[in-house]
Amino acid sequence: MKYDFDKVIPRKNTNSIKWDYSEKFFGVDDILPMWIADMDFETVPEIKDAIIERAQHNIYGYSNYSDEYYQTVIDWNKKRHDWTIDKDWICHSTGVVNAMFNSVRALTKKDDGIIIQTPVYQPFYRVISAYGCKAVFNPLKVVNNRYVPDIKDLENKLQNNNVKLLLLCNPHNPVGRVFTKEELLNIGELCLKYKVTVISDEIHSDIVFKEYKHIPFASLSKDFEQNSIICTSPSKTFNLAGIADSNIIIPNRELRNRYNRTCKSVALKSYNIFGAIAAQAAYAYGEEWLSELLDYIEENKNYVSNFLKNKLPMLKLTETEGTYFLWIDCREMGFNKEMLERFMIYTAKLWFNQGYVFGVEGEGFIRINIACSRTIVKEAMNRLEKAVNSMV
Repeated sequence: MKYDFDKVIPRKNTNSIKWDYSEKFFGVDDILPMWIADMDFETVPEIKDAIIERAQHNIYGYSNYSDEYYQTVIDWNKKRHDWTIDKDWICHSTGVVNAMFNSVRALTKKDDGIIIQTPVYQPFYRVISAYGCKAVFNPLKVVNNRYVPDIKDLENKLQNNNVKLLLLCNPHNPVGRVFTKEELLNIGELCLKYKVTVISDEIHSDIVFKEYKHIPFASLSKDFEQNSIICTSPSKTFNLAGIADSNIIIPNRELRNRYNRTCKSVALKSYNIFGAIAAQAAYAYGEEWLSELLDYIEENKNYVSNFLKNKLPMLKLTETEGTYFLWIDCREMGFNKEMLERFMIYTAKLWFNQGYVFGVEGEGFIRINIACSRTIVKEAMNRLEKAVNSMV
């Protein structure tokens, strides 16, 4: 490999949310953190070079996106996802969560229904309650160890709840599904039938394993294109969460105008000099790095899968197709959600995301971030095995 993903980068004492706050949250500081969605890898070297070059200018006044910036976004989507987008479609945000909040604010009113496919990323719940809307749950079904959309239930929910939006998460966080063309078509056709707009969180679109392919929702048809807002960002792909920059792709002019008016109404200026510089460099130079990253993360996934099968068979790994998360069923341990959380923190000394934060369907599960060196993955599995064996 050209890039060294085995290298362990010390992150303590850098104000890292991932690494520096366990004592504040739990009263202990010897926990191994594998929770929040950032990586422990150094990013693409050209990103650092581009930031340093711009920083040396020494003036950081009001700026704007360059034509080159837009072209790198367009080229990336075409090459990676076979999706042709126009420059005019690209709007901006400091982050995908921020964009979802502004999209919901722009497109709904109090008591409107919004469908989410649970268990799902926590901010999906927050954005619904923030604007007084009604959460309508369309839980994913588990079929042969894979989570799949429940299309029959979806149509029933669309018929009866004054639904205005569906919040899609693809690749899905936390369960790691990369939805197929057929699944997306089934969802999209129902949304067209019942006049429901789709806001699609595709922030993990580049983190997809070899046998699978991410399909942008809006790329499937002209009708889907005109009925959706697609939320993207280089932050997860290239470990840039601390440098705010997201591209929100809205082909429909009316939806785009409503989104932009909402951002303007709250005086939201999303441009960040270094975020834009980092994103442009990432899309221009990051493909080789990303290719090696995906191989490394998949090897981490395979290591955990084999470890659990051989040494901790009561913990069941869900088949993972994308993202750098693993979704693990711990229900055979016999703990309730509070007991499972305390066991992981205070006995195993492991900081994972607890499944209950993703909704009731996640109770008894954990989400593990494996975007870290294999040394850390192995240490985590050894701690977990030791803790489980101590129960006997």
